Parts: sequence; structure tokens; C-alpha cells
Amino acid sequence: ETLEMAIGNPLYHWSHLELQRYFGYNGILNGDTAEEVWNLCNAKLQEDSMSVRNLIKQSNVKLICTTDDPVDSLEWHKKLAEDDTFDVQVLPAWRPDKAMNIEKPEYLDYLNTLSDVSGIKVNSFASLMDALRNRMQFFDSMGCSVSDHALEYVMYKPYTDAEIEAIFAKRLSGEAITTEEMNKFKTAFMVSVGKEYNKLNWVMQLHYGTIRDNNVFRYNQLGPDTGFDCINTYDCSAEMAQFLNALNSTDELPKTIIYSLNPSVNAAIGTVIGCFQDSKAVGKIQQGSAWWFNDHKVGMTNQMTSLANLSLLGNFIGMLTDSRSFLSYTRHEYFRRIMCELIGGWVENGEYPNDEKALKKIVEGISYNNAVRYFGFDL
Repeated sequence: ETLEMAIGNPLYHWSHLELQRYFGYNGILNGDTAEEVWNLCNAKLQEDSMSVRNLIKQSNVKLICTTDDPVDSLEWHKKLAEDDTFDVQVLPAWRPDKAMNIEKPEYLDYLNTLSDVSGIKVNSFASLMDALRNRMQFFDSMGCSVSDHALEYVMYKPYTDAEIEAIFAKRLSGEAITTEEMNKFKTAFMVSVGKEYNKLNWVMQLHYGTIRDNNVFRYNQLGPDTGFDCINTYDCSAEMAQFLNALNSTDELPKTIIYSLNPSVNAAIGTVIGCFQDSKAVGKIQQGSAWWFNDHKVGMTNQMTSLANLSLLGNFIGMLTDSRSFLSYTRHEYFRRIMCELIGGWVENGEYPNDEKALKKIVEGISYNNAVRYFGFDL
């Protein structure tokens, strides 16, 4: 009954696409058909074809990147790599948010864990970076080629090494740090790890523009990541340019993908990324695909249109699925349909020639080939 009210909402499209592709149900899910669909799905889930591995194979998935903390053992990645019965690559992605979030109450406990896992006592900013480099080398040996950072916004606050060591020592002593100190620390952290990514030829992903856990009552009841986050409209384009420039000025800017949850800054991102392209990689600095609250037809269309207006859409690396659902691979089909409709509209309007060879190269590139080349995957 709720779903039939969701006209125009991507959940309506996703739900029916998943029912069609995985459960063979081509009808409409509503209050009248709910029991029928419930019974059909439960019966279908008993079949071997609906195991997680078979769902992945049915979806024609070649490679999956998980998000992993620097202290993770990656034991399951090892086991999967040794498993001859599953030919899909499962690689780690580096997600060091806990190492950066110096303001969090659990930060010191995390440093102790990082010290234990890396074998390097973390008692200074320099030793923090040593410990993280140690773990990066391990992740790299396990096939990692991409990092991911969840940021409130992309910041840049000028700092000195001495300032950062003093801020870190202050936090280690149990003292509270100021917002200014936190921002300087996070700037230094991001610049430092960015340089390491460049050495390793990793891709740096920046996800920003979120205000987390707005409903404190529900947060206290349910905890984080339970549906009470919203878009942050703060435009950090100037600081983002300064951050990228800090890495670029020493020729240490890695391949970077920038995702904002705020759709009003699509054009700003499109112009910032144009300032830092070079010949080391095709589309070295990318605007990421429409994300989270923008992961719908209008959001995707607007993001790709803006990117096409300001950059080279043909070099775009396309869609990513960051859902935890093993049925969510249909969102790649959803994206590709929207992308083809957009490009087809330009062709029909005479804005691009009906050149099948050229169009095939663009569509296949955005759908698959550009990402394989960009991340350096062995597929």
C-alpha cells in the first residue's frame, strides 16, 4: 500500500525491476497483490539460484569492491581469492574515516587498535601516518586500488607540521580540541593520505555534503545510519580547489572522484575538476555519479547533463552501487537506461550525429570500459 503511493519515486522503479529480474514477477506490487508477491518471493528464495553468489553471477558482476577499515584483517578477501568455485573478484577499498575523525569520543580507543594491528605505536601524527602506510601496503597487496572518504565537506585549512603534532598531542592527553584545530588536523590528514594514494596509484573518492543523525530522539532509539540524515547545502568549492591544489602543487594529486550530496553544486564541481586534469589518466579528476538522495532519474539526468555541458561525458566512469542489497545490481541497469534515454534524446534533437560506432563507444565506455581503465582492474 505504501509503494503504490510512491509515484515518481525511484523505490517504485527499483522494487519492480528487482521483482522482474530476480523473481520473474512482471505484475504490479500493491495492496491487492502483496500476499501473492510475498508467497512467490518466499518460494523463490528457497531455490539455489537465489543464493548470494548466484545472484551476483546472474547480475553478470565481474568485480566487487567492499569498504574496509584500515584495521580490518581482510581474512574473507583472502578466502574468496583462494576459492576456485567463485570467479568474481572481491577486492578491498580503503575507508579510513575512524583514523581521521579526531573529534570522536572513541578516537583514542581506535588508535590503540591501529597500533596493535600495524605493530607501530601511534603516539604522534607522524607515527599515525606510519601506521596507516603500513596498512596501506597490506591493502595494496590484497588488490586494493581505491580509497573512500565520508566528509561533512571538503575542507582546506592552512597548517604547519608543528601545529598538527601539537593538536594530536592535545587530543592524546584527553583534552578537547577546537573546531579550528579539528579542521586543520583533517586537512593535514587528507593531504598526507592523498600523497600516499598517489604513490600507490590508488583512486581517492570524496563523498561529502551530508548532515548526519538529525533526529536525536530516533538516533538514541535506533543508532546511526537509520534514515535521519539530510543534505548539507554548504558550498565548499573554494576549499575543495585549495585542497586539490595543495596536492597538485607538488605533483602528488592522485586520481580523484568527487561526489556531493548537494545537487546544486554540480556545475561548481564540473568546473573545479577541469582545473586539475592532466595527461596521466583519462578523466583523472572525475565528478562522481548522482549519489544517495540524487540516485533517481532527475538526479542522474541533471548530473550527466551538467557534466556534459562542462566536461567530457564520454570519459565519465558511470554508476556505482553502494547499496548493501545483493539485489541492487539492477540499479546499474536503471542508470544505463536513463543514460541511454538522455543520449538518445540528444541524437533525436540533432545535437549529436546518429553515428552508431561513436555512440556505441560512448555508451559502453560509461557503462563499463571507462571504469575498468580508470581503476586499473584486471578483467
